[in-house]
Amino acid sequence: MPRVTQPAAPAPAWMAAVHRWSGRIAILLTVPVTVHCIYALGFQTYSVRVYVHSVLGCLFYGAFVAKMLSLVRRDTMPRWVLPVLGGVVFVSLIALWATSSLWLFTTKGVHS
Repeated sequence: MPRVTQPAAPAPAWMAAVHRWSGRIAILLTVPVTVHCIYALGFQTYSVRVYVHSVLGCLFYGAFVAKMLSLVRRDTMPRWVLPVLGGVVFVSLIALWATSSLWLFTTKGVHS
């Protein structure tokens, strides 16, 4: 006999505000990393990996800020915009990790 599941209960009313504010806090926490990368290191092109990392960093932060600050609250946007931006944020974050942390751990190892 197939199992019948109940629909999910609606989220509490305060959950939307917590979700929005956690996104805003996430932006504030990433500002130091972004400022360091842009102003201390700059947009680098001396190797393919570093060039791709620079492009992905710009793509990630632009999509991240657009998703978190402006597009989430707009009712006039097409419904597909938010999931597409979420996908861009996710894929670019994974690619950024692959072009920095994964590269460091596989070439230099973990330093104590």
